[in-house]
Amino acid sequence: MQLAKLCHLFFCVALAGCTTDATFNELVDNPTPLAPDAVSTVKAEEFEGHSFKSTAGSTLRYRLLKPSKLEPGKVYPLVVQLHGSGGIGTDNLSQLERMAKSWAMPELRKRYQAFILIPQFPIRSANYGPAAPDQFAISSPALQDAVELVKEFSSANPIDPTRIYATGFSMGGSASWLLPVLAPDLFAAIVPISGVAPKSEQAKDFLGLPVYAVHGTADTENPIYADRRFVAAIVSQGGQRAKLREYNGLEHQPPADMYPGFWWRDWLFSQQRN
Repeated sequence: MQLAKLCHLFFCVALAGCTTDATFNELVDNPTPLAPDAVSTVKAEEFEGHSFKSTAGSTLRYRLLKPSKLEPGKVYPLVVQLHGSGGIGTDNLSQLERMAKSWAMPELRKRYQAFILIPQFPIRSANYGPAAPDQFAISSPALQDAVELVKEFSSANPIDPTRIYATGFSMGGSASWLLPVLAPDLFAAIVPISGVAPKSEQAKDFLGLPVYAVHGTADTENPIYADRRFVAAIVSQGGQRAKLREYNGLEHQPPADMYPGFWWRDWLFSQQRN
């Protein structure tokens, strides 16, 4: 573990002259992946099915999980849960991956009274080339449709506009990175998991945004390089609210501690946009 920390410290300094403060980097040794059956008891029927028509004329289907205790006159956080490439389609089912379903587990639903919005993209939400040290993600038109959906849904429902969050795994992690670029004043915090970050020039949109990026160091599908580069770029420009949690040796998988994952969900719900 000590060697891994020293190697990362060298990378950080060489890449961007960034701070070595603990808020920038966390390292988890000996991680295990999230079990495939971690949320096997959750049924799709627990999530309402809806559809949205964007101003571009595109249809975006989505699933919705409401707070278990809706109280009149109260506003609630909104979590935008974004799916990976395996969820692409129009069946309004395939986007219900493990991380999406986890919000419906009784212990989590009781603890986090929030609206969970899970759009399904008919095309990729984020695009990026082959794995490379200079890899970066760009948004697709479908992700702009999702921004419209979030804004319309928030205005029509009891949503706290200062507590809108985004998270997702793989392509969904990349899309989580890109949403604040498309809508800089909309999101209060993001948790990208195993995604590909944007171009470094866009770090300016993240200087005041709380970010908790999660990535395995052995990920060959979406290598960790882009996340390291982008978090370092944020820090080098004066951002103090971004951190990268690295899982030493973990491949392209959500780590086991993401579920139930009170640590990251508590962090997410504690963030509030000014």
